[in-house]
Amino acid sequence: MSVLSGLSGPADLRDLDEDELSCLAAEIRELLITSVASNGGHLGPNLGVVELGIAIHRVFESPADRVVWDTGHQAYVHKMLTGRAGQFGALRTEGGLSGYPSRAESEHDWVENSHASTSLSYADGMAKANHLLGKPDHVVAVIGDGALTGGMAWEALNNIAADNDRRLVVIVNDNGRSYTPTVGGLANRLTEIRTNPKYEPALNAIKDRLTHTRFGGTKAYEALHAIKKGVKDVLAPQGMFEDLGLKYIGPVDGHDRESIEHALSQAKRFGGPVLVHVLTTKGQGYDIAVANENDQMHQANPFDRETGEAVNVAPAGWTSVFRDEIVRIADERPDVVGITAAMLYPVGLDAFADKFPDRVFDVGIAEQHAVTSAAGLAMGGLHPVVAVYATFINRAFDQVLLDVALHKCGVTFVLDRAGVTGDDGASHNGMWDMSLLQIVPRLRLAAPRDGAQLRELLREAVDVDDAPTVVRFAKGGVCEDLPAIERVGTYDVLTRDTAQDVLVVAVGVFGHMGSEVAELLRAAGYGVTVVDPRWVKPVDPALAALAGDFDLVVTLEDNGRQGGVGAAYTQAVRDAGIDTPIQVHGVQQEFLDHAKRDVILGRLGLTAEAVASDTIAALARNTPAG
Repeated sequence: MSVLSGLSGPADLRDLDEDELSCLAAEIRELLITSVASNGGHLGPNLGVVELGIAIHRVFESPADRVVWDTGHQAYVHKMLTGRAGQFGALRTEGGLSGYPSRAESEHDWVENSHASTSLSYADGMAKANHLLGKPDHVVAVIGDGALTGGMAWEALNNIAADNDRRLVVIVNDNGRSYTPTVGGLANRLTEIRTNPKYEPALNAIKDRLTHTRFGGTKAYEALHAIKKGVKDVLAPQGMFEDLGLKYIGPVDGHDRESIEHALSQAKRFGGPVLVHVLTTKGQGYDIAVANENDQMHQANPFDRETGEAVNVAPAGWTSVFRDEIVRIADERPDVVGITAAMLYPVGLDAFADKFPDRVFDVGIAEQHAVTSAAGLAMGGLHPVVAVYATFINRAFDQVLLDVALHKCGVTFVLDRAGVTGDDGASHNGMWDMSLLQIVPRLRLAAPRDGAQLRELLREAVDVDDAPTVVRFAKGGVCEDLPAIERVGTYDVLTRDTAQDVLVVAVGVFGHMGSEVAELLRAAGYGVTVVDPRWVKPVDPALAALAGDFDLVVTLEDNGRQGGVGAAYTQAVRDAGIDTPIQVHGVQQEFLDHAKRDVILGRLGLTAEAVASDTIAALARNTPAG
C-alpha cells in the first residue's frame, strides 16, 4: 500500500516517519501529474505547495484549525491529505471532485469562492469569531504573492495586525507568479528578498537556532526576531509587514518540509497574528512545468506527461480572435492602450504587450484599480481597453458605474469567458455581467455571435469616446461565422420567413442555437425570423417594435435570466405598448455545479431541442381553441 492511499485524514500525517513523508511527497506529485494530464486542471500551483501542504496539516489540526486557501486552485494537495486522494481520477468532471475547495465535499474545506485576495478577510472574521466564542483554535490563511497585489488583502492585513489576541497565521506562498510573473512594487520587494544572496546564510542560522530552541510562544518569536533584527539593515524583509504591526517569520524554503514545520510551529505557539513567508517554485518536481515560460503550467488542458504537450489541439478560440484584432487596432490607433489584472496571456493582451510594451499595463490582481486607472487614462486623452474574465468584472462594478460611466469616460471592457464556463465551478461562470451592467447609465454592451462580429464590434466599441462600452464573448472555440441577410439599425437579421409566427432574439454565441431552433420550428410548420441584436444595451427601438409583428417572441442568452437581455428587451417591448408574449431563455440564477459546458446547458434546457419544444407548447397555449 502506498503512503498516500493509507491516509484517512490529516491526523495520520503526524504518525509518519521521515522516509514515509518523503515517499508521500513523491506520491502526491505523481498523482497530481497523472490526474491533471488526464482531466486538465491547475498543475503548476499545486506542485509548488506539496511540502507546504504536508507541513500545514502536520502542525495544525484541521478541521478544528481552519485552513483557508486563497483563490483555491492550489488546494489539490490539501484535498489529497484530507481523504480525497482516491477520487482524483474524476477531478473536474461531473459528479467528481471540484477543482477548488468545496464545502459539500469535506469538513476541511471552508471557502470555495475562487476569486483572489479574499482569504485574509475570511480568516480575519473566523479568528474574531473564535476569540469571541472562547475557542482556542487557530485559523491559517494561505495566500500567494500574486493575490497580495489585490487591495482587499491589504485591507485585511491592516485589520489583522490591529489585534494581538487572535490566533491567526498568514502564510505567504511566494513563487513570484500569479498566472504569470507577479508585477508591481510589492513584487519587486519580494523578488529582492528571494534573490538576495545574503539570505541563504541567514536562513541557515535561523533554521539552526529554531532547531535547538526548547521554548515556544512569545519567547520563541523574540529569539527569532532578534536574529532577524541583527541583519535588518542589510536584508530587512520583515519591514513591510512589521510596519503594519504583524510579526514576521521567514523567508522559509518552501520545499524543505522540516523548515516549514519549525516556522509554523513557532507561529502557532506565539498566540497572536503571525505572517510566515514561504518561498516556493511553481511546478516543483516536474521540469516541463518549471520550464514553461508562459505560466509554468498554471492551468493545463489534458496533456502528454512525457512532453507536456496538449493531447488535443484546441480550435481557434475567441481569445485568439481578440488577440489578433486588438493588435491591428493598436497599429492604427496610437491612443489605444491595454489594461489587464494579472492575466496578460489568458485574456489575449500578450501580443499587444509584445509589440507595444509601453502601452499595456498589468496592474496585478486589482480589478478595482484597473477600472479607475482606465478612467484616468481616458481623462488623459487615451482609449483604454480593459480585458478581464467576465466573472471578475463583478469585483469592479462600483468603479464601472461611478468612476467610468458617471464621468462619461470612453473605456472599452472586453469580457472573456462570459456565460457558462463549466469545469471550474460556480464562481468562474461569467453569467452575471449582462444583468449587472444593464443598470449602468450610458454603458453600451455588445455580444458578438462569431469571430467576424467580434472584430467588427470591438472596432465599434473603441470608437465610442464618451461612454463605457463592453464586448463579451464565451470560453473556448470560436463559432463558425454566421452571415446576416440584412442589417436593420444595429441588429442583424439571420433568417426570415414570410409567415411571422415566432421572432427569435438570439444573443451572442446563441446565434447559432437560434438558427437551429428556427429549423426545428419550420419543420413543425411555423414561420420564424431570427435576429441578433449585436448591441444588447441599449435596446434598439426598431428591434423592440419588431416584436409587434409576431405571435410569440423567444429570447436566448448565455446569462442569468433575471435582469438580463431578455428582461431588458421585454421591458422595452412593453414600454412601446406591445403585448406580444415573450419567452425568456437564459441561465437559472443559481450557483452551478462544475461540469462540461454542454452538460450544464442541457441541464438548464438551453438546447435547440428544448427551446423549440417549449416554443411549440407556448404557441399551442396562445392559440384560441376551436
